Amino acid sequence: MQRSLTQLFPLLYLTCLVVLLWQAFRVMGRGFRANSELQRPPITVHPELLDADGRITDEELLTVRFTGDNEPIDPGGADDHAS
Repeated sequence: MQRSLTQLFPLLYLTCLVVLLWQAFRVMGRGFRANSELQRPPITVHPELLDADGRITDEELLTVRFTGDNEPIDPGGADDHAS
């Protein structure tokens, strides 16, 4: 009886090891797939760019640009007035 348990224990141990390794690789695979899906940047569209049907509008849009102190000043450009 004891001899059969001694021979059965390594088989039971090996079976548990294989099952746990299989589960670990499944969990890691799901994590790698989820990580690769997160690396794709999501496409966001502002609601004001959509028409009534939910498609991107093709009408002309008014854009405004605010300049700050950190932008270089045009030395001989449009800001100078002729005297």
